[in-house]
Amino acid sequence: MDDKTHFENGMKKRRKVLGDAWVERSIQRKTDFNADFLDLLTRYCWGDVWLRPHFDERTRRIIVIATMVASSRWEEFRIHVRAALTQGGFSKEDIKEILLQQAIYSGIPAANTAFNEAAQVLAEIDKAKA
Repeated sequence: MDDKTHFENGMKKRRKVLGDAWVERSIQRKTDFNADFLDLLTRYCWGDVWLRPHFDERTRRIIVIATMVASSRWEEFRIHVRAALTQGGFSKEDIKEILLQQAIYSGIPAANTAFNEAAQVLAEIDKAKA
């Protein structure tokens, strides 16, 4: 598959996973400085790895959320929790179960922060619905 096809397929998957609004905001923040990175991200992360056939999308979302907790990448954690809840069919209980599992494997401090971050995302989603 050529780079253009990887990019186009990646953009479709990225929009499906994160939602059009998030992707549009990302595109609007594109600059000469970060354009090559965003292209790389779209082609390889979304156009290759996320489209591999072995794991389904739900499993990949769980892996990403858990990895963001383990690596303390809170901005990405919030992005993927929001996307799982609004685009991926996840429930509050699904997120809670991922975080409880992470409390054991990533530690209580990481899970504590994750619960606080997720609670903020949930509140933002609820506020947007009101």
